[in-house]
Amino acid sequence: MAAQSNPYSPSLAATDGRSAPIRTIRRSYFSTSVGTKALIGATGLLLFLYLVLHVLGNLLIFFGPSTFNGYASFLVSNPLIVPVEIGLLAIFVIHVFKTVTNWANNRRARPVAYAQRRWAGRPSRKSIASSTMIWGGLITFLFILIHLSQFKFGAEYQAVGQPGVRDLYRTEIENFSSLFNVVFYEFCMVVVGSHLWHGFSSAFQSLGLNWPWLTPVVLKLGKILAVLIAAGFFVIPIWVYLYGAR
Repeated sequence: MAAQSNPYSPSLAATDGRSAPIRTIRRSYFSTSVGTKALIGATGLLLFLYLVLHVLGNLLIFFGPSTFNGYASFLVSNPLIVPVEIGLLAIFVIHVFKTVTNWANNRRARPVAYAQRRWAGRPSRKSIASSTMIWGGLITFLFILIHLSQFKFGAEYQAVGQPGVRDLYRTEIENFSSLFNVVFYEFCMVVVGSHLWHGFSSAFQSLGLNWPWLTPVVLKLGKILAVLIAAGFFVIPIWVYLYGAR
């Protein structure tokens, strides 16, 4: 009587008696938890860099319509603007998608919430900003959609004395002449600032760049930049509402 073979034997699982190859399933690095966090961190830093450049450009509104409209015209007339915008959109979509899926996976891994939440205290980095990252990100996502509809795809006017140049200065004045828009933007800038407050250092940690000598620098730099970026965006609507349209 022939001995029964073990159906889970590696040799039998690997071949059917002929020379059939062993089939293996390889997971992409970016589909793993570590790879997902690294991708979120990398795209987050790229978006952070974009915000630094964006706020510097927006602050040119304080130099008057000619300077501000000239800057905006330079951007849209640059032949690199289309590939840059496509790349920026891809980075943004990847960042949002990976963040949401990572959050959903973490929720599935722990379906029962903590009975009681407590702040861990130092040296833990847990804070209101870190605990609300997903919700702050979703609010920022909705804000961006509204922001694009009001400015990039909003009303277009011909700049006076600047042929072929869009009067984006006038568009900004009109949008921020509404108190409702001002309050909405200010609320969103607080949310963005909170997101950046934790996001900058978290991105370095996700990329494995958390050496003892670097971490304190990153923490301080991230908080300083978060405040400066949020403040830069914050003052524009107030200034326009109070003085810009006068």
